[in-house]
Amino acid sequence: MSSAPKVSKLAQNIIGSEIIKLAAEVNEKIKQGEHIYNYTIGDFNSKIFPIPTELKKLIVEEYNNDQTNYPAADGMLELRQAVSKLLKEKGDLEYGIDEILIAAGARPVIYAIYRTLVDEGETVIFPVPSWNNNHYSYLNHANPVLVDAGPESNFMPTAEHIKPHIKNATLVALCSPQNPTGTVFTKEGLEEICDLILAENLRRGEDKKPVYLMYDQIYWALTYGKTEHFNPVTLRPEMKKYTVFVDGISKSLAATGVRVGWSMGPKLVIDKMKSLLNHIGAWAPKPEQMATAKYFADLKNYDTFLANQKEQLHKRLDGFYKGFMALKAEGHAVDAITPQAALYLTIQFSLHGKKTADGKVLQTTKDVTKYILDEAKVAVVPFYAFGASENSSWYRLSVGTCKADDIEAVISNLRNALKKLS
Repeated sequence: MSSAPKVSKLAQNIIGSEIIKLAAEVNEKIKQGEHIYNYTIGDFNSKIFPIPTELKKLIVEEYNNDQTNYPAADGMLELRQAVSKLLKEKGDLEYGIDEILIAAGARPVIYAIYRTLVDEGETVIFPVPSWNNNHYSYLNHANPVLVDAGPESNFMPTAEHIKPHIKNATLVALCSPQNPTGTVFTKEGLEEICDLILAENLRRGEDKKPVYLMYDQIYWALTYGKTEHFNPVTLRPEMKKYTVFVDGISKSLAATGVRVGWSMGPKLVIDKMKSLLNHIGAWAPKPEQMATAKYFADLKNYDTFLANQKEQLHKRLDGFYKGFMALKAEGHAVDAITPQAALYLTIQFSLHGKKTADGKVLQTTKDVTKYILDEAKVAVVPFYAFGASENSSWYRLSVGTCKADDIEAVISNLRNALKKLS
């Protein structure tokens, strides 16, 4: 006889991260002495990609200055002023200090946006693959509407994907540059989505709750070549009433563990998010806030750091892309999308139905993922971990932990593993 649940229904039914599960399997292999090329986590090896030296020194100084009490609930004034300046000078976005909220990274910001804007049962539209929108929808008891964005649009959703669902929506959740794909919206593509949202809100009128846009641009500083980052408010100024941004230093400064993120948006929304996060206590640590504010005082240092960061990340992304194109040219069932931004390469293993050397058929994506891990010693994340179909043959390869010298060996391992299939 089964016992009654001893926790809430929410906790009882919550689903853990597929990426964490895969990482646990990878780590177990590493513990057993296997040399695994682990490109699963969207993080940086801080020995390869350290935070800026100046920022590190400033953080230590702030601890030595005993800046260890509670920060302001909406973030230290100095940091909100610095973020306002950064957004204006680098992003062509004008937000005052009362329209900016500082938090402990992007996650509490996203959670607060969901909790502030979406009531139980209301509709959230988001693309698959995308990062964690399925989990945030669950935590908020929202009605998730998944739009399947495929390789023909570089896995970025279009207005045509969203249009059939917009009349019932409360929130459209978008990310550009996107995790997991490392691709971005085109100017025209984002304009069309903005126009769709504006038209819907005009139809609803002032008396009804509008449809909001959550725009996660945490990777916006990391674009490559001719790729441009676009945001909805610069393209359509009237979108400022309906757009709530997700941003921070986690990716641009390789500072995932420093936990300094922010949101900017309509003052009413930001004020309510502040109240919500105040009860949760999801503040960025005060020393890190003060140090980040001082670091942003000289944007020349920021520019210098970013230029080197982008060069090193693009070198790795481009190296893997060329390697996959070489494998494809050799006749192997792989593919990749040209890297555009972030620290991710979208790759494909079309190996369903292939037979291994011992006659086993790779029937599922999980089979393919395990084969690549066991035979090539390469760990990557299948797109089903980001809400896509369990049969999807596409994967995220994250280069934040990659040594540039390892790329050739990884491609060689993959080549040898693919040759063993029939």
